Amino acid sequence: MVALQIRDVPEDVRDALAVQAKARGQSLQAYLLELVELQARRLRNTAVLDRFAGRSDGSRSMPGDTSAELAAQRGQRGQRGGLGDTA
Repeated sequence: MVALQIRDVPEDVRDALAVQAKARGQSLQAYLLELVELQARRLRNTAVLDRFAGRSDGSRSMPGDTSAELAAQRGQRGQRGGLGDTA
């Protein structure tokens, strides 16, 4: 493992972080490590999304589109008699 050191942190910032760590039942070290790990995961997720951003294959949907499409498909299936209908 590597060590990170941040210099010139204002006292009020350090105090606010310490209060948050204590509220979560963590040491300041553990809390800050969690924040750094979370940020690293977000950056990796963003990098993956960026890799696929320019692709035109497949489908793209907007928030809410998927549930609307599922409802439409279920409605069509219901009109056809559902999955269990063998007639």
